[in-house]
This record gives sequence, structure tokens and C-alpha cells, in this order.
Amino acid sequence: MTNPSGHSLAGNSVSENYEGEFGCTLMDLRKLMELRSADAVTQISTHYGGVQDICARLKTSPVEGLSGNPTDLEKRRLVFGQNVIPPKKPKTFLELVWEALQDVTLIILEIAAIISLVLSFYRPPGGDNEMCGQASSGPDEEEEAETGWIEGAAILTSVIIVVLVTAFNDWSKEKQFRGLQSRIELEQKFCIIRNGQLIQLPVAEIVVGDIAQIKYGDLLPADGILIQGNDLKIDESSLTGESDHVKKSLDKDPMLLSGTHVMEGSGRMVVTAVGINSQTGIIFTLLGASEEDEEENKKKAKTQDGVALEIQPLNSQEGIDIEEREKKVNKMPKKEKSVLQGKLTRLAVQIGKAGLIMSALTVVILILYFVIDNFVIQGRAWLPECTPVYIQYFVKFFIIGVTVLVVAVPEGLPLAVTISLAYSVKKMMKDNNLVRHLDACETMGNATAICSDKTGTLTMNRMTVVQAYVGNTHYRQIPSPDVFPPKVLDLIVNGISINSAYTSKILPSEKEGGLPRQVGNKTECALLGFVTDLKQDYQAVRNEMPEEKLFKVYTFNSVRKSMSTIIRKPEGGFRMFSKGASEIMLRKCNRILNKEGETIPFKSKDRDDMVHNVIEPMANEGLRTICIAYRDFDDTEPMWDNENEILTELTCIAVVGIEDPVRPEVPDAINKCKRAGITVRMVTGDNVNTARAIATKCGILTPGDDFLCLEGKEFNRLIRNEKGEVEQEKLDKIWPKLRVLARSSPTDKHTLVKGIIDSTVGEQRQVVAVTGDGTNDGPALKKADVGFAMGIAGTDVAKEASDIILTDDNFTSIVKAVMWGRNVYDSISKFLQFQLTVNVVAVIVAFTGACITQDSPLKAVQMLWVNLIMDTFASLALATEPPTDSLLRRRPYGRNKPLISRTMMKNILGHAVYQLTVVFFLVFAGERLFDIDSGRKAPLHSPPSQHYTIVFNTFVLMQLFNEINSRKIHGEKNVFAGIYHNAIFCSVVLGTFFCQIFIVEFGGKPFSCTSLTLEQWLWCVFIGIGELLWGQVISAIPTKSLKFLKEAGHGADKEEITKDAEGMEEIDLAEMELRRGQILWFRGLNRIQTQIEVINTFQTGASFKGVLKRQNMSQHLDVKLVPSSYSTAVAPVKSPPSTSSAVTAPPMGNQSGQSVP
Repeated sequence: MTNPSGHSLAGNSVSENYEGEFGCTLMDLRKLMELRSADAVTQISTHYGGVQDICARLKTSPVEGLSGNPTDLEKRRLVFGQNVIPPKKPKTFLELVWEALQDVTLIILEIAAIISLVLSFYRPPGGDNEMCGQASSGPDEEEEAETGWIEGAAILTSVIIVVLVTAFNDWSKEKQFRGLQSRIELEQKFCIIRNGQLIQLPVAEIVVGDIAQIKYGDLLPADGILIQGNDLKIDESSLTGESDHVKKSLDKDPMLLSGTHVMEGSGRMVVTAVGINSQTGIIFTLLGASEEDEEENKKKAKTQDGVALEIQPLNSQEGIDIEEREKKVNKMPKKEKSVLQGKLTRLAVQIGKAGLIMSALTVVILILYFVIDNFVIQGRAWLPECTPVYIQYFVKFFIIGVTVLVVAVPEGLPLAVTISLAYSVKKMMKDNNLVRHLDACETMGNATAICSDKTGTLTMNRMTVVQAYVGNTHYRQIPSPDVFPPKVLDLIVNGISINSAYTSKILPSEKEGGLPRQVGNKTECALLGFVTDLKQDYQAVRNEMPEEKLFKVYTFNSVRKSMSTIIRKPEGGFRMFSKGASEIMLRKCNRILNKEGETIPFKSKDRDDMVHNVIEPMANEGLRTICIAYRDFDDTEPMWDNENEILTELTCIAVVGIEDPVRPEVPDAINKCKRAGITVRMVTGDNVNTARAIATKCGILTPGDDFLCLEGKEFNRLIRNEKGEVEQEKLDKIWPKLRVLARSSPTDKHTLVKGIIDSTVGEQRQVVAVTGDGTNDGPALKKADVGFAMGIAGTDVAKEASDIILTDDNFTSIVKAVMWGRNVYDSISKFLQFQLTVNVVAVIVAFTGACITQDSPLKAVQMLWVNLIMDTFASLALATEPPTDSLLRRRPYGRNKPLISRTMMKNILGHAVYQLTVVFFLVFAGERLFDIDSGRKAPLHSPPSQHYTIVFNTFVLMQLFNEINSRKIHGEKNVFAGIYHNAIFCSVVLGTFFCQIFIVEFGGKPFSCTSLTLEQWLWCVFIGIGELLWGQVISAIPTKSLKFLKEAGHGADKEEITKDAEGMEEIDLAEMELRRGQILWFRGLNRIQTQIEVINTFQTGASFKGVLKRQNMSQHLDVKLVPSSYSTAVAPVKSPPSTSSAVTAPPMGNQSGQSVP
């Protein structure tokens, strides 16, 4: 492959000098990594003399790894590059300014302001003709006419401020997302062997020549060649589009590529290409190679759930099939915007329509009134020299009309949403929630069900063996090693030490007197701890039998539910050690060791007795039971691929009971969930009795409840018909009562999640959150409304499919996420309540004022101040309210709950009535009250009047005090509760107040203000404080008694969305409205689109592999293996709002990412 970007080749002289030190160049390795299977094997053996020789050329040891010497590492980075793919350049501030300027309403305002400016400088010859009507009157006539340009200039200035504020917000938002992105990338570490030590290294620090330990669930961070592997299967669909897993072995296909997923097995590889020289990197470089193609790439790259690229690095027939498949996939309806985005867009459209009508009406009425008054009633003739004067009047009317529109549309809304989400995301980091997709944060607030794993999430994932059954004796505590015959002890120690991943270890505690550290798979660590408790050394056994000497390994997966390792015996023949879920393993045993260590027959009756007397009592105490067994092959070597033949006729050595204590904080968290109307279900691979015992300890089950605990088999029997298809009706009878699903496979988990989401039982659709850590939890995590991956125990694949990563693997963090999600929703509602009151009042005042007095009491610049500055500040103040526990004391809102409840509608209309009464009273009777000159019917270019300054000042102060009222949306009386906890709110309110004083006293002509006396100021403040008192009156009126109130801002209708969404990039409800030709344009569209773009960018770019990874879960549909009820879904799937319409991936591998169930 040619290299598109110059800088990735080791072209500079320094690297050329060093390149000679290694036995192969960067280009040699790149060419080698482009080969596959047989070609690669041939090339490695003929040209390089085998993998060991490649290691020698790269000056690395296949066992010890690199020395970790800083000079050596730096040299390797110079020659072979760093393991970093440079991110796309962010938009510059000027680009963002240009984007903000595209706003239609702003453009109209700019044009109007420019016309106004031009006309103010143009002095027509007959301009002062008495016949043209009044231009200005009074002694300062000339001077005032000279300053006619100020209004136009002020409008332009305020437009510039708005644009800069918008651009700055977008810029800081993008900066925040980039910070978050780099945090996600830093989170990803990989197991590397350096100096014989296994260490966790950030992916960016990996260099060519490193020896990497790969295991089930890893996402490969660089290209490499396999040195040693056990049963290794890789999912290469992200690069090739083929969904079948590729078997990797030294003799058939040793090439491992970055960005692919390890689906089974383990092994070691030598890293041969990193960063932009790896296969993923080459693709990225090709993408960024030509700027002109970028737009095209964007279009190609967007698929339903993020960015997914189909790129075929090999010249093969597959490329054509992929294009076909991509066409099919692209026809599917895209994932809808989050529920909140949908509701807001709809609301903005509705308000936009109303504003457009009102502003058009205002302009028409003003022009008609002027024309009729001048030319009909006063009977003037239209004189040519008067034309500029009339045009000036018309421009003034037009500006008033546009101002009404500006005020009508709540363009502060998208800003409030972003601020609220960004603020929440930042704070959620502290609560151990790393949010990968912004909208997940808000969806969590609507969650009605949580399907949680047991191990590590509800329990501490600190496993210890506490009981054992060996030689027909049940030991309630760990016995001393003397009780066992040497042969039995030897079998236990070897059976555990050899038959577990060598990456699982027990290390001494970091703190003095602390518990030993468990590294690797926790169940295996418990077993190794058992060996240590028996005063034996597992490491000595492993040193005698290093990983290279293991003959064959059947690694753990969710189908086998066991792991087996085969070794050669010194005296000839083979021995296989197995371990796994006890009831499954015992079915495969036909012999058992007795007290003396001799094998005796083990019949089905003995098995039933053992299950009844040993396994069930252990499980009822919440212990996970594991059986350890072995089998000798002395005669002939069997067919190793025939697994079913090999995993039979085993001899049982022991059954152990492993305790994983419940996290102390979990019962309280589950109790909070119940109070908040959220159902918690446990989905686990464990025995049903163990699961039931843990569920009772957690509080998921309480004695006397009528709830179901099912095993996966039973669950499937109840929900499938004769053909084996899942029937929604049958599932609907089960899930409402189901609380524990045990011995479940990843497919069961996906079926349950899909079933609950698709269910129509109950008044509203369920919003489901799911936790997962295993590779095969991917489909369930993607299907769920919110997928939580485990930050510690989770595999890279699970993290990639998730929306939020729990950095501490703790269930209580999910409850925090619910709290933040609800808080986002409430913050938006608070802002809406405030914003809409301002809008309703300002529009009515401008409209009626214009119609009655031919001039809006609130001038264009004043309106812009009220609208834009107060909106921006208010969105900041109301969107950053911290969450309180009271949020968890109510039920979820649900997907269809309108944004504006009837209580909020009562508040909006109630406050609007107060404000309108005050404003109209001041406009029509204010001059008599304050004994000042009237500002009504002032001629063009007349100076600002005290009368209208009081109107403006009172209006702003009423908004300011109403902002405090808006802090509560559920009719609470105390609007000051917790106000001191929000410093931003306090500073915004005070800041706005001081700005207002400055504007009134020093704003002068640009703001159409003149300074007020202290008495007038006190009256304005007094009327403003009246808002707080009036708020108490409104909250005292019960909402139920006001039957006429309607809700607004409903969610979209499911059917309607899917119909319109066919073939669209994303379901944008505003665009649908536009398509129907019902509206020409409106203020908020541009901002809301920007918001969505930012969120999309965030969703798609969550890590540099994001481009290549996400589609293998959602896009390559392996229809054959999927249970047939949804295997037909190749045609566009009708998806409920806000859920991915991807068809599930085939069942594969383990649900909990553990080596033992």
C-alpha cells in the first residue's frame, strides 16, 4: 500500500541512521502486515525465518519483552512511529463565528440594520418638507436627526455580541468534548511484557517490538504477529466486513490487526506496526489524505449508530458485497435524536410558527396604519422627494417586526440543553460515570428498568473460596492441607494452577496489613487463593509448566461454561484439567475421588445426592460453586477438535464454594431505585439459587414478593413458540414479574432487553438501562436505551458498545446517573418556564404596543438585550442547578411526558398576566403616575423618554425576579431553597442586575434609555419584587382546578417518526416540519442543528478506533444465528424513538467476561 501522508514514513535522516540498527525497515514490516493467512506464513518462514527471527531482528525477547530502556524506546518511536493517530483539526474560532452568522434571523436583522444605517445618513432634498409628515420635532431636531444612525449601529453591535457569544460557547463545548475524548483514550490500557514483568501500559506508549499479552475481550491496539496462542478467535469485521470469527494460529494465520476484537482464547504477539503505520492508521491516513473528499467521507461514514467505515484493505471480491450491504444498511431508519432533543425541536418549531405569524402581523398592521393615516385620513399625496422618509418609516416597522420574531423564538433553548448536559457530564465524572454519548445522560433520567449484572456490580468482585467438598467430605471452612492425601492435594494444586489464565495472579497488598491484590480474572484468583490457603505455591507449578508447554487450551466461553487445559504427562499420554459451573461439570463426570484419593464410580443417583446435599446448600448461602475435574488419555491421542468426545468421562476432584460479598452500599441504592419507580433486575450467569440468595441480600427480592426467578432455559421455554421464535405476547406475560434471570447467556440478556423495550404493556414504553462487561454483552448494551460498561472488569468491546462507563464498577454510580439525568430534564424545564414567560410577554407587548402606538414600547436593541443576554445568562444560571435527593422521590417522567406540564403552564400564564398588566398600565398611564412626559407616538429620531425607560427597566427587573421563581417547577412554595449552593445562579442574577443599572444610566441613545431618579428606580424594583409575591399566589391555586390548561412539548409519535425517517441521515423533527412546507424558517433551527452536530461528533469520535469499531455490533447482521423472531429484520426495522434499530448480533461468548461462570 502506498503511504498517503508524508510524515508517517521514517523519512528524516535521524530515523534512517537508526533504521539500520534493526533487521527490518518500517516499509518491510508494512508490506508484511498487508499479507494474510497462507501468504503471510510463507513470507514469515521464507523471508524472515520464523516469528522468533522477527523478534531477534526487532531486538526483543519473545518471553522477556523489551528492556524498557528509555533511549531504546525513543529510538523505536523515531524509526517505527508512535502509537497515536493524530486527531482531526478542530474548527477554528473564526469558522465557528461564520457558522453562527448563518442564522437566518440574524441575517435579516443585519440587513434591516444596514438599510436603517444607510437611510439615516441619506438626507434627501425634500426631506424636511412639511408635506412628508413629522420627521422629528423639538429644539434638538437637527442634532437628533444626526444621531439617527445609532439604532442601526446598536443593532449591528448586539448581533456581533450574539455571534461571538454563540461561537465562544460552541468553541468551549468542542474543547470540553476533546478533553473528554482524550480522557477516554487515556483510560485504555493494554497488557505488555517488559523486562519479564506483565504491566498495564497506556495504548499510546506501545512501541514496535513490544510483546503484548492478548486475551478474550481485548481490542487490539496495534498490528502484530502471533508468537503463541490458545484457541484464539478474532472478529475482524471492523476491517474486512466479514462477521465470521477468524481462527488465529502460528501455522495458518498469525497476523493480528489493530482495531479488531479478540472473541475467544488468549496468546502473545510481537507488535510490528503502530499508529499511522498500522492497518487502522493507514485507513485513517487515507481518509484525511485529501481535504476535498472529506465531505464525501462524512456522508459515506455516517451509519446508524456512530461512524462506521467499511474499508477493504485487500483486493478481493468482498469489497463489492460490502458495498451492497452498506446500501442495505443505509436504508434503515437512523437512530432518532434523544427524547429531549426531539421534544425541544418540536416545541421550537411550534413557537417559531407562532412568532413568524405575530411578526408578520405586526409589520402588516404598522404599514397599513401608517399608509391609511397619512394618505387616506390626512389626504397627503406621495411626493417623490418624500420617498426616503417613508422608506425610513417602513424600515423601522420592519425592524420592529423582526424584533418581535427574535423575541418569540427561544434560541436560548439549545444553549441551555448543551450547558446543562455539558455541566452534568463534567460533574458525573466525579461520580464515577464517564459519559461517552451526551444524550445518554438525559435518557437515564427517564429510565424505568435497570438490568444489572451481579458480579462486580452488585457484589464486590473480591472472591474467596470459603467452602469445599473433597473426598466425600463437605468442609465448611478451608481445611488444613494435612487432611488430604498427597495425590489429591497434588491434583487440586495442578488442576487450579495450570488450568487458569497465567495472567491471573495474586500479588502482595500495596498497603501494609491490607488484603492481597487480585489481578486478572477474579474467580480464578479465588481458586489460586485456595491453593495459597492450602500452603502451596501455584507459581512454582507454573514455572515448571510454562505457557508454551501447554499442549492445548479450550478457553472459557458462554457456550462451554468451562475451561480445559491439556498437558503431556512425563511418562507419556496426556492429562486434561477442567473447571467450570458445578452442575454442568458433574454431568460430564463418571468417576470421583474418595477420601483415600482413589477413583470410584459416580452414577447419576450420586450426582443427584451431591446436588441436593452439597451444591444447593452452598448456592442458597449465595456461594458460586465451581467443580474441578481431570481426565487422562493414556492409550491413543484423541481427535482434539471433537470437543464433545473429549469433555466426557471426567473424574471429579473437588467442588468449591466461592463467596463474593454484596457491596455494602448496594441495598440502599436499590431501595432508592424502588422509591424512584425504577425496577432492578439481576441478569447473571450464576446458579439460580446463588442468584436468588444474592438478590435477597441486595433487596431486589423481598420475602413475600410475588416475583419470578428463572433460569435461562426455563425463560426460553416460556417465551418461544414451537418453531423456537420469541413471541412478544409470551414475553409480555413474563417480564413484568421477572426479577432474576440466572444461568443466562448473552442472547437471553439481549432477548430480555429487546422484549422489554418493544413491549406495549403498561401506559408508556419502558426505558431500559443495562450493565455489561463481557464481549458478548455488546448487542444488549447497544440495544438498551443506556448501556453501562464496567470500567475495571469490562472488556474493550463492551466499553465500545456502551454509552456510559462506570469507572468504579459500582451499582450506586448508576443511581447517581439517574439523579443527574432527572436533573438535566428539570433544568431544561426550569429554563423553559422562565424563557417562555419572557417570550409571551415581550411578543404581546411589542405587538399590541406597535398596533396601538405605532411603535413598540420595547425597542429593538432593548429586546435583543432582554432576549439574548438574559437568555444566555439565564440558561447558564438555571441549567447548572445541582441535583438533590428529592429527584429520586418521584416516578420517572416517561418518554411521552410533555416538557411543559400543566403546573408550568399555570406558572407561565400566571406570571405573564402580572407582567402584562404592569407593562400596559405603565405604557398607558405611567406618565401620570410618575408625572413625566409621555413617550407614546414619538416621531422618528426623537430622543429617549423617561416614560419608556421606566417601562423597559420594570420589564427587565420583573424577569430577574421571575428567574428566582423559575427555580421550582413542581409548585413548591420555597423558591429560595438551596439557592446558596448554586454560586453560578447568584452571580448571574447579580451580574444581570448591575448590567441593567449600567444600561439605564449610561446606555443613552443606543439603548433608547435615559437616566432615572432614585424614586423611579425604587418603584421599578418594588414592582419587580411583586413577582415573588405573585408567585406565591399562583402556587396556592391548585392546578387540578384549572381544567383549561394544556400541556405542550410532547414527544413524537412512533409511527410518524419512522414513516418520515426513511432514508434520512437522522430523524430531525424540525426538518420534517420544514419538509411538509408548513414553515419557511425559524430562529432556533440553526442553533439546534449545531447542537446535534456537536453531539453527533461526540458520539462518533469517542475514541480513535471508534470509526472502525462500532459497526460490527450494529451493522454486520448474521441473520442465520439469530433467534428467528427477529432474524427477518433485514428490511428497515421500525424502531421506537431513541433506540438503535440494529438487528442483534449472533450469540457468542460469555456474558460476564469471566473465565468461569
